[in-house]
Amino acid sequence: MDLVDVWPLFGLTLRTPRLELRLVRDADIAALADAAVRGIHDPAVMPFAHPWTDQPPEVVRRELARHVWRERVGTTPDGWTLLFAVLEDGVPIGIQDVRAAQFAILRTVSTGSWLTASRQGLGLGIEMRAAVLGFCFDHLGAEVAESGALDWNGASLGVSRHLGYAENGVKRVVARNELVERELLLRLEREAFARPDWALEVEGLDDVVRAQLGA
Repeated sequence: MDLVDVWPLFGLTLRTPRLELRLVRDADIAALADAAVRGIHDPAVMPFAHPWTDQPPEVVRRELARHVWRERVGTTPDGWTLLFAVLEDGVPIGIQDVRAAQFAILRTVSTGSWLTASRQGLGLGIEMRAAVLGFCFDHLGAEVAESGALDWNGASLGVSRHLGYAENGVKRVVARNELVERELLLRLEREAFARPDWALEVEGLDDVVRAQLGA
């Protein structure tokens, strides 16, 4: 018996022309932690609501593992977060997540991600988010996807706009214990999704996985 027989979500894999996205396994954590420690953003600014990248490397590694385990154990049909390890040529370079609450009723997901700095600016952020959007819209039956980014975060906002999101309000948020005036909220309806010109490959989606996700 393999681990996927115990936890079927581990069999879920998305493939794009350049990337493979698979649910993070424990064997991926060390490489993902190294990718995060190598740098994700300019230290002068903080794109994340929780400033986890401000911690010393050993803390970043430990807390990344804790985050993976916490989200995994919290998966139920009523609420889940899928943490996909993003692999390029077999090497983990970031995480793309997608989450939902009461998905069977709301048919709404939201996303977040990070990518190691050396692989930014190459269109991979668009490719990895397009993968989870295509998966949720076309394979799980999602109707709406939500996202958000601080108003200075042009890279994240550019990914959203490229894929068809529309602005859906603003929110005041705190970063590094200081008020940040504007987080731009974004909304994408399935019909407005600017689909890429490549076909997404999905492996490991069956009735058992659908049941785990309330789909």
